[in-house]
This record gives sequence, structure tokens and C-alpha cells, in this order.
Amino acid sequence: MAAIKTPKDVLELIKKENVKIVDLRFMDFPGIWQHCSYPISQIDEDVFTQGLGFDGSSIRGWQAINESDMLIMPVPSTAFIDPFTAVKTLVMICNIQDPVTGADYTRDPRNIARKAEKYLKKLGLADTAYFGPEAEFFIFDDIRYDQRTNEGYYHIDSVEGIWNSGRVENPNLGYKVRHKEGYFPVPPTDSLMDLRSEMAIALENIGIEIEAQHHEVATAGQAEIDMKFSPLVEMADNLLKYKYILKNTAKKFNKTVTFMPKPLFGDNGSGMHVHISLWKGGKNLFAGNGYAGLSQMAMYAIGGILKHAPALLALTSPTTNSYKRLVPGYEAPVNLAYSQRNRSAAVRIPMYSTSPKTKRLEFRCPDPACNPYLAFSAIMMAAVDGIQNKIDPGKPLDKNIYDLPPEEAIKVAKTPGSLRDALNALKKDHAFLLKGDVFTQDVIDTWIDYKMVNEVEAMDLRPHPYEFMLYYDI
Repeated sequence: MAAIKTPKDVLELIKKENVKIVDLRFMDFPGIWQHCSYPISQIDEDVFTQGLGFDGSSIRGWQAINESDMLIMPVPSTAFIDPFTAVKTLVMICNIQDPVTGADYTRDPRNIARKAEKYLKKLGLADTAYFGPEAEFFIFDDIRYDQRTNEGYYHIDSVEGIWNSGRVENPNLGYKVRHKEGYFPVPPTDSLMDLRSEMAIALENIGIEIEAQHHEVATAGQAEIDMKFSPLVEMADNLLKYKYILKNTAKKFNKTVTFMPKPLFGDNGSGMHVHISLWKGGKNLFAGNGYAGLSQMAMYAIGGILKHAPALLALTSPTTNSYKRLVPGYEAPVNLAYSQRNRSAAVRIPMYSTSPKTKRLEFRCPDPACNPYLAFSAIMMAAVDGIQNKIDPGKPLDKNIYDLPPEEAIKVAKTPGSLRDALNALKKDHAFLLKGDVFTQDVIDTWIDYKMVNEVEAMDLRPHPYEFMLYYDI
């Protein structure tokens, strides 16, 4: 598909592809894609400058009922033909504006990401922040869950789950993936190669370049499909398209995809290692002659990310379930240190290539449950704060953390142990996010309040199934 840049390009594509419906999408505050569909009779060039109205009070974390009217503003360059709809449909991602003032809405996550890019350019430090997230996910065959006054449970099933090695399947062909052995045997043990290929092709068909796809470590269909890095806002847009394509491709095959960080007990969770580099004038500013081939700027960026990591996690690992993955003593990256190889460190410097163009930082704590507009913006702001204030990241952690004597291990700072702890860290440490009006105080306060009330406190109120195993016979 030819590059779409202007409203005229969109209207020509609608005519060329015989599109019948235009689907306009935007991100709510916590991080779920929303949409509204319009017949093409309602779409003309004026829509791109005047927008279309909707009720902002019905969107989580947004307007009050007395100021509910909002405008949805389509972005031409985000257009793609939806591969799943029965009626030919063109999709566009949108920005949100206030209909009275015409200003971009401060709680629109995409607006925050756009402000982050503008702030970087205004500073003159760099002109582009490139991001490359590695979003892991699970492909299950069946999922059931419920929570009521008198019961609460979940039940997951997957044909390749090791727990089905003895199940009557008429016939059971074996080849179940043992715990932590999914990375990455060939078929038939890898039963999902063709499905992942379908997903990868569908992503490329809508303009997202794919570098690789493979099974991941865990049993029961854990997977990863890697997108080529892109600038901040574009990559956040692409991650939403990625989730949409994966979920709906799986649905075609009567399977279900989840980006929940830790759905299975006793095996790896799904992280989203985020690669970041800053560029100016086509030059990678993170490449240099220092540790692991990094520049001094990159070292300061690491310092900023590590300093602000507890607060960052409130945005990059933003669910109570995230902290079932980020547990000390396991493979998860809970050590607030950096290393060129140690995967238990929060920041890693990939060493696959010595080319200056590939030099980058890999922040390993985030997971794919995050709102990417907020997460990528926050990571960039932490890196920039480190550069501005020349924050020293200290010495690298190139030792095996599990072999460190207790007196050394205790000196290595750890990530927060819960979402509550991360939100409290964000409450204390967010001045770096307010620079350039990228995040506003209202956004920070609303995020903390929403997460505390709707997730942390809601979880606190409910008995956990394992508590019955521990305490019922007391």
C-alpha cells in the first residue's frame, strides 16, 4: 500500500479500495483501544480539520459528565485497511481535542506522546527517539474466569500445555512444551508456527515491518513477534495495531491471545523489553567508545532510567499482575543496574552487533499491558533527565546476580514489589515527567487515583484462591 500522508490520499484510497466504512480509533487512559465507525458519506476533507464529536465522559479516566463533549481528529498517515471486517473498512488512529478551545486534550495518551517528541526536538538534544518493543504474549485455546461474592477462579487451557501430556485427546500426539523449554524447538513441538506466520504477514500487509517471529520460553503457547524500531509516536501506534492484528488473527483460528504479564504460575511471564536510542541528523547519539560501545550521553540516559525506574514502573508495568512477573530470585529483570549481558539487570546493552547504528539501551522491566504512549514517553523523559543532569549510572553489574554474596547482593537496588509501591514512587518522583508540559499534574494525579481505586484497592478487597489452600482449615 502506498504511503498515506494527506486527507486527499485517504479519500483516494477509500475510492480505490471501494471502502464502505471508516473506523476511527483512539486510546483510553488505562490503555484499551476504542473505536467508532462511520459510513463513507460522513467522511470528507473537513473531518480532518473539524473532527467528529463523541461523549468523553464515557471513557475511563476522562471528562466529567458536565464537560463530556470531545472531538475525534483522524490522522491520515495512520490509515490501513482492516483485514478482518466483512464490510470493507478503513481504519485511522485519531487525536482528541476539546471542542470549545480546540486544544489537544491533556489526558489523551497520544497527545502526551506527541508532546514528548516535540519536547525532545525543542531541547536540541536529539531530533528522534527510536523505540523497539519486544512484546511477548500467550496464545491459548481456552480461558474461563469469574469473580463473585462466593467464588473466584480462572482456568487456562492450551493443547501444547505440559499439563495435558496425559490427557485423552483421541489421539494425544505428545510434543507438549515442558516448563521453560519453549525457546525454541521446531514443530511439531512448536505447534503455533503457522499461526504466528499468519500474524506476521497480516502485520506486514498493513505496513508494519517484521524482523522475526518465534515461540517463547514458557509452555502453552508463549510467543514473540518482533517489529522493526520506529519513532516514539509511530511505534506506539504500531503496538496498538500489533495487538489488534494478533488478537483477531488468533480468533479466526478459535484461539485467544493475551498480553497479561503473568497468566501462568510456575513458568515465565510476558515482558516487553523496550529498546531506545536517540538520534540527531541521522546519527545515533548512543554510539561511542565507552562501556559496551556506548557514548557518554547513553551512560547518562541509563542513569536517568535507573534513578527514576521505581516511578517509571507505575507506567511501564502498570497492573497488579505485573508484579507477579517482577519477583526477585527468578529470571525477571528486577535489579536496578545495567549490564551488557546480564539479563537480570533492568537495563541491558545488546551486543548482537558492533555497528554504531544498532547501539541502543534495552529497558527490560516493562510489560505489554502498558499504555505505550505513556510508557514510551516516560522512558524517554527519564533518559533525557539523566542526560540533562549528567546522572552517573554507577558501575555495571556484569556478575551473575545469583552468585553474589549476600553482602553484595543487598546493595543492588530492586524494582518495586507491587503496583501500590510503584504508584507511591510515582507520587514522590514525577517532576521529570512534567518538564515541557509533556505530562501534566492532572494526568499524574488521575493515573495514580484511577489505578489505586480500580485496581490496587479492588484487588485488596477480594480473597485469592490460594488463600483457601493456605488458610481454610485454620
